Amino acid sequence: MLFYVIAILVIMADQLSKYLIRTYIDIDQVFTLWGMKLTHIENSGMAGSLFQGYGRLFGIAAVLFVIGVFYLRRTGEMKGTLIDSSFGFLVGGAIGNGVDRLLFGQVTDFIIRSGGVLNLADHALEMGVFLLIIYGVVSWLKKVR
Repeated sequence: MLFYVIAILVIMADQLSKYLIRTYIDIDQVFTLWGMKLTHIENSGMAGSLFQGYGRLFGIAAVLFVIGVFYLRRTGEMKGTLIDSSFGFLVGGAIGNGVDRLLFGQVTDFIIRSGGVLNLADHALEMGVFLLIIYGVVSWLKKVR
């Protein structure tokens, strides 16, 4: 259940934030909200604006990724709160950006930080990877004992 709750909350927060940015903020407009610098960028590529113009292809990759995660969950080999949380963030982030890529051919990015401009789905993906690494380390430590 935790997996679904996290994934749905990530998708809802991501899509709502992108809708608000697209509706109320002009492209390249920079502003500060609650101490965070934000802007409005449309990115048809991937991280770091690499491979511009392949947004829909990355949308298909997101669909395949989500199918892969559901397959892994179905096998039942990976269990527990940590992996459910990781997969929830990963699937929520993949669907959040995948929806944009399939509908618009690009994603809306707006959170300025060192290394680029991201969105909530990107941050959810980072959190999912971080939790997946922790899960891997904990699993390895359990096997070593």
